[in-house]
Amino acid sequence: MPATDTRAGGPPRKGWFYGWYVAATSVAIYFFTNGMTLFVPQNLFPRFIETFDVTTAQVSLTTATSLGLAALIAPFIGAIVDRAGVLRVIRTGLAVMAVSFCLYPFARNITDLYVLHAFLALGLALSGLLVNVVLLSNWFTARRGFVIGMLAAGSSLAGALMPVAISPLVNSPDYGWRWGVGLLAVGFILFAVVPGYTVLREKPGLLGLHPDGAARPPPSAQVDSSGVDLSVAVRTRAFWCLAFGSAALWYSIQAMNSQVTIYFEQEGGLTPARATLLYSVIFWCSFAGKFLFGALSDRIAKRRVMLVTSLILLAGCLLLFERGADGLQLTAALPRLVTFAVIFGLGFGGSFTMIQLVAVETFGQQSLGKILGCITLVDALGATLGTILTGQLKTATGGYLLPFGVIAAVAFFAVVNVLLIRPVPPRD
Repeated sequence: MPATDTRAGGPPRKGWFYGWYVAATSVAIYFFTNGMTLFVPQNLFPRFIETFDVTTAQVSLTTATSLGLAALIAPFIGAIVDRAGVLRVIRTGLAVMAVSFCLYPFARNITDLYVLHAFLALGLALSGLLVNVVLLSNWFTARRGFVIGMLAAGSSLAGALMPVAISPLVNSPDYGWRWGVGLLAVGFILFAVVPGYTVLREKPGLLGLHPDGAARPPPSAQVDSSGVDLSVAVRTRAFWCLAFGSAALWYSIQAMNSQVTIYFEQEGGLTPARATLLYSVIFWCSFAGKFLFGALSDRIAKRRVMLVTSLILLAGCLLLFERGADGLQLTAALPRLVTFAVIFGLGFGGSFTMIQLVAVETFGQQSLGKILGCITLVDALGATLGTILTGQLKTATGGYLLPFGVIAAVAFFAVVNVLLIRPVPPRD
C-alpha cells in the first residue's frame, strides 16, 4: 500500500512503506506455523490411523501435545521477547519449526509424531501469534487494527488452502501424506523462513522510518490507563465468565476441527478428497466470519456480537444431529453437512475474533496484557482438553454421537457464560 515515508533528518518521500513487507512476511509466517502445526495434521488424522494402526484417541494426542505445551510456554514468551528482542525470538522459532517439518514425513510411528509436535509447540510459541503481534505493533499505529486482523485471518486461510493444496498427493496411491507434508515443508522454508531472516526488521526507526510510513513521528500518545487491574479483574464475575466462556468456545472449536475429517469419512460416508474439501469450507467461512463480525463489533457492543457468534457456533454443532428411526443420530446427508460447515465456520471465526475485543471492552487497558495472558492460557487448556477428550470418547464408544453431544453441551455452556459478561467499571 503506498504511503508517505520519511528518512531520519530528510524530507518526506513517496513510496511503498517497508512495514507492508514486514506485515506480509508476518502473515506468511503465521499462515505456515499455525496451519502446519494444527490444521494439516488434523485433516490427516484418518491417514495417520491407517499408516500407524492407532486409535482416534492416540492420534488426537499429536495436536493436543502442541496445544498443551504451547499454552504452558506462552506466559514466558513476553519476558523472553523483552530480553532477547522480537526478531531473535521469531527466527529461533522458525529454525525449530523448519527442522521439525523436514523430519515430519520420516516419522516411523506415532511416538515420533508426539516428539515432533512437542518441538512444534516450542516453535509455535516462539514464532506464532503473540510475537508477530508485538512486531507489527512496532510498525503500525493508526493501521494496527487492520494489520492485526489480517494476521489473525492468515490462520483461517491456512486451514482453507493447505489441506486442499496437498490433497492430490495425499490421496494418490503413488505418493501419500508424507509427500504432501514434505511439499509444505519446502513451501515453509521458501515463503516463511527465508523472508523471516531477510525481510523482517525490528522497528521502523532502524530504517529511518516512522510507524505507518508517516512523514513525522506520531505525537506522544498518552497511555490509556483506564480500566481495572488484574487483581481486581479476577474478583469479578465478568473475568471468570469470559475465561470459562472462551475456554468452552475453544473446546468446541478445536474438538470439532480435530475430529470432523474422521467423522466425514467414517460416519458421513465421504471420500477423502470430498472430506478435505468440506473441511476447507469451515475455514473459508471462518475467514469470512473474522472480518464480518469484527466490522459489526464497531457498531454494536462487542459482548453482544460475541453472544451472537457463540449462538451461531452452537447452531452449527446442533446441525449435525437429526432424529432417526432409533432416536437421535448424526446426519450423513451431504446438504446438511455442507450447512454445518458454513454455520460452524462463521461461528468459529467470529468467536475467535471477539474474545480479545470483549476483554478490552470489559476490563479496559490498564492491565490488558496480563488479563489476556490469563484468558489465553485458559483458552489453550480448553482446546487441549477438547482434542484429547473427544478422541478418547470416540475410541471408547466407537462413534461420534456422544463426543459431538458433549461438544454441543460445552458450546451451550459458553453461551450461558457470555450472556453473563458485563463491563467492569474503572476503580481507584
